[in-house]
Amino acid sequence: MSDAEFDLVIRGGTIVNEDDETNADIGIRGEHIAAIGSDLRGREVIDATGQYVLPGGVDPHVHFSAYDAPPEPAWVDDFGSGSRAAAAGGITTVGHMSYPWHEQTLGETIARDQALAERDGIIDFAFHTVLTNPETQPISEIPKLAAQGHTTLKYFMSLGKYMSDPAPYVHAMRLARAADVPVLIHCEDAALLQDAMLALVEQGTLAPEYYPHSRPQTSEAAATARAIAFAEQTGASAYVVHLSCIPALEEVRRGRERGVDVWIETRPIYLFLTEERFAEPDGGKYFGQPPLRTKADQDALWEALASGEINTVATDHAPWMYADKVGADLDIRTIPPGVADLDVMLPMLWSHGVNTGRISRQRFVQVTSSNAARLLGLYPQKGVIASGSDADIAIWNPQLMRTIRAVEFQSKSDYTPYEGWDNTGWPANVVSRGEVIVRDGAVTAEAGRARVPRRNRVPSLGRA
Repeated sequence: MSDAEFDLVIRGGTIVNEDDETNADIGIRGEHIAAIGSDLRGREVIDATGQYVLPGGVDPHVHFSAYDAPPEPAWVDDFGSGSRAAAAGGITTVGHMSYPWHEQTLGETIARDQALAERDGIIDFAFHTVLTNPETQPISEIPKLAAQGHTTLKYFMSLGKYMSDPAPYVHAMRLARAADVPVLIHCEDAALLQDAMLALVEQGTLAPEYYPHSRPQTSEAAATARAIAFAEQTGASAYVVHLSCIPALEEVRRGRERGVDVWIETRPIYLFLTEERFAEPDGGKYFGQPPLRTKADQDALWEALASGEINTVATDHAPWMYADKVGADLDIRTIPPGVADLDVMLPMLWSHGVNTGRISRQRFVQVTSSNAARLLGLYPQKGVIASGSDADIAIWNPQLMRTIRAVEFQSKSDYTPYEGWDNTGWPANVVSRGEVIVRDGAVTAEAGRARVPRRNRVPSLGRA
């Protein structure tokens, strides 16, 4: 053999997968992991001594805008800045929510976003087509798209045609089941949301501090119960996005006891923030859907995360500018939901989860990479450090301490709800398909290297 067996060797680190840890070198050839062993030789060597070597993060829930997108929604990150933010935070694959424009079909929507991602992105993408109107987005496309490798579907129980006629969405779940396509569901009941908002309008209580009352836990729990019933009747695999509260968690537990195939996602703002934040002078910057909940809800989410009941943590990255969220002319009806979390989700979960003993390193990998790769139909291509898998790797410096500052983000958003928080544990180097895209914390990759890997069908999410 030559002196350089591999294109890249990561040497001396502790490899962490969801089920084990081992001290070994990683040899990368081309885009894939070719060997895991000792004393490997490479043309380039990264010394990971004293660091953890993790599978690249897989965030299954992001929202980016295109340069030529319609004016609403106007999230400030496009496929370029959004993928750079992901890379900076140790994430090498994202699942993007693809909304139709001007009555585009499911297939047309994916084709549009794939072209933009491949033009501007620097990491890998999967696309969830968002079903907003079955009349203009024929659900007969679901099996065709699955055959092409697009194996997830998303819909909201709080908007679109679902509000007036949910029956086609149930049928879409039946088609998804036949095509082995998991269905992502935003669980908030439209009728209860409308009633809650009407009561607040009549009372004149529209300041940000009343936001939790406009999207109450009853709405989330009721919608979660109905989504699980849809999955139970159709046999579909359901993925409940951004679950935030105990009543919704209890509905999933009841469904699982009946054998329903359902997974839970939660998001950083529910793990790190509680509803008292809305009373701050700039409380609008914390708005998301559903809202922040109570300390009891937060504690329950951490417990469910540690136990395995919650399967993934995803950003639901939906970034805005501070002026979009905070202003005298804005109230709970007009403040847009969403925050920028891609730059910091993994570091914060490490600092406030692993470092505090709330979750193990293996569980961290499972909820930020392995399980999301399964959802997307990409495991074990992604989500694991193993011979033959894609060389998607985050080299983690557990001692690196930084203070979170929005001005340092790759995201275009000019604020963060975690401004000034001290955080210990950051990705030092990030590798995507064998290429180092982050070196010593600096994003170095050029636009245009993104890919959209073909995804496998997912017959069942099962229980991780």
